Amino acid sequence: MFDIGFWELLLIGVVALLVLGPERLPGAIRSASKTFRSAKSVVSGFKEEMSEQLRIHELHADLKKAEELSMKNLTPDLEKSVKQLTESAKSVQHPYKKPEDGSSSEPN
Repeated sequence: MFDIGFWELLLIGVVALLVLGPERLPGAIRSASKTFRSAKSVVSGFKEEMSEQLRIHELHADLKKAEELSMKNLTPDLEKSVKQLTESAKSVQHPYKKPEDGSSSEPN
């Protein structure tokens, strides 16, 4: 992500030590690490949301293709997409119903 080498990090550390002093440096490091962690989690959440939206868009496009073919002579990919959408629709209609395999789909 960043192209920072050992010498650059050492220089940043020395400047931070001179500017902040030895008393405030550990607190500043903790604060910076918290900020980087929270930024990383925000970026990760954004990536997950975007990939989910892309997956949903692909499923809708596949459903349109399947409807154009009148749900006949579907490719395996289209059949899989239609099956996923059908299962999702059933789970929305009956959100607390237990699946046939015995595992629970209830929210925790």
